[in-house]
Amino acid sequence: MPKITPFLWFNDQAEEAMRLYCSIFQNSRILSITPGGPNGKAMTVTCELEGQTVIGLNAGPQFGWLKDTFGLSWQIIPTALTDALGDPDPRKSKRSLDAMLKLKKIDIKTIEAARAG
Repeated sequence: MPKITPFLWFNDQAEEAMRLYCSIFQNSRILSITPGGPNGKAMTVTCELEGQTVIGLNAGPQFGWLKDTFGLSWQIIPTALTDALGDPDPRKSKRSLDAMLKLKKIDIKTIEAARAG
């Protein structure tokens, strides 16, 4: 059964935030940093906080996530999207991010087409 991986949305401070969170929790570490985000910063920063994987995403101030009845914004992220955003080729990951940000609903075919160029 797949586990849930929380994504935290940031304008452009994901790396700074994730480093802070790792400093707060003793058994924590940065797992990976994916370049290609806004303002020359990381696109994603994946860390492990006390055994829980958490991903910080730098994607700017606008987002199309669902806001539930409690005021919490969230989105279910398909693995195909994280693969596209984390592509080792920064041009492909940037095209994927740009395509995603234009969508109101995640459309994997659109994102894959943008990733392919």
